[in-house]
Amino acid sequence: MRRLFWLAMGITIGALVVRKLSQAADKLTPQSMAANLADGLRELAAAIGDFGAEVRAGMAEREAELRAGTGLDAPLPDRSQAALPIRRGAHAADS
Repeated sequence: MRRLFWLAMGITIGALVVRKLSQAADKLTPQSMAANLADGLRELAAAIGDFGAEVRAGMAEREAELRAGTGLDAPLPDRSQAALPIRRGAHAADS
């Protein structure tokens, strides 16, 4: 009975070792490495895109703050409010 137990234990451990080694060998094939590289590049591209979107959102927010602070978004005056200054003096007749 004891020998049967150790035989079963040896077979089980041997099968697990062979399985792990074959998985490691599969990961080292050129196709698997190329797939892993492609997945990594895809994730990197997504991260760069997210970063760019965050930068653009921050720039738009800062531009809105600057425009509000400087009054660049204020409405333009009507024609009745925007009267041209009257020129007086010697140079006024020249024009």
